[in-house]
Amino acid sequence: MANIEGKLPDILSESVLKSSVPVPEDFVEVKGIDYDKPESRNMKAKDLIKGMRTMGFQASSLSEACEIIDEMRQWRGKHIDDLEEHDRKGEFDGEGYQKSTIFMGYTSNLISSGLRDTLRYLVQNKMISAIVASAGGIEEDLIKCLAPTYMGDFALKGKGLRDQGMNRIGNLLVPNDNYCKFEEWIVPILDSMLEEQEQNVVSKGVDALDGDAMVWTPSTVIDRLGKEINDETSVLYWAHKNKIPVFCPSLTDGSIGDMLFFHTFKASPKQLRIDLVNDIRRINSMSMEASKAGMLILGGGLIKHHIANACLMRNGADWAVYVNTGQEFDGSDAGARPDEAVSWGKIKAEARSVKVFADVTLVFPLMVAATFASE
Repeated sequence: MANIEGKLPDILSESVLKSSVPVPEDFVEVKGIDYDKPESRNMKAKDLIKGMRTMGFQASSLSEACEIIDEMRQWRGKHIDDLEEHDRKGEFDGEGYQKSTIFMGYTSNLISSGLRDTLRYLVQNKMISAIVASAGGIEEDLIKCLAPTYMGDFALKGKGLRDQGMNRIGNLLVPNDNYCKFEEWIVPILDSMLEEQEQNVVSKGVDALDGDAMVWTPSTVIDRLGKEINDETSVLYWAHKNKIPVFCPSLTDGSIGDMLFFHTFKASPKQLRIDLVNDIRRINSMSMEASKAGMLILGGGLIKHHIANACLMRNGADWAVYVNTGQEFDGSDAGARPDEAVSWGKIKAEARSVKVFADVTLVFPLMVAATFASE
């Protein structure tokens, strides 16, 4: 640098040493957790999450997600006695005050994983209002009651596993015999459901499909399976027991679909009928009647959009928390951030929302420990 007086060239002063504007008073300083402090050791999950709020990156998003979850689950409105008759809709707590309706969605891999126990805890303790799951999220819960899933490795070769009758889900292994046991368990139930359907047709005649007539829908099929499994480790068992509806518009996209397909040959010419329209009316009506609505989305794809679209019917959710690894550059709904749903009216413009970019199994146990299970 040629400058005998030690003075920097103007171009360097203007570019490298450019002055900052005064820092606004509302700026928050980046800080982490100081483990030299005694209170930072052996922390409770709630305190750990709070300490991550100013850490930056996904740590801050994770902390914000927990704040939003606490807000949606703790919100209370008017007492039922203070409401007009036509406004007495949605959910109420044990003391009669309005509370939020929380829609939780999850993908099948999460039920295949050990996160199933965390999801079961939420349903068992009536901490959510409704579930949307993929087909695998239904059948894997039931299959785990019949036979276990095992730890494997991401690097295990598909050909060798196929020769051994082992199915790989990431670093998990499911013996193919598990699905054979599932078939043995579910076919008699499908037989009984078909018989009940036929009896309804005989007794109701031309009115068999009208009004409140007994018609199978994905959610009533799932409720029946939850009843029949009668196993307290099952998410669906507790959903049945606590009358929490489980929606699955893609019910045939998995082993259950295989079983329904096989059953058409066994029962021919009779056939089990499952009505999707009744379920879309049911979930959309839940959304429309909710005093406030929250979305807790674990994963992406169908389960994410089905809940978001239900919330469109009430001009958007009041809270939304997404947890997934999807990216938005390809335009997929799975990867879209909450603000895209705002543009569609599926999340209110003034709603609190956040997306945590993370593997759900990595962060959701911590989120539950810091929120739903913190008291």
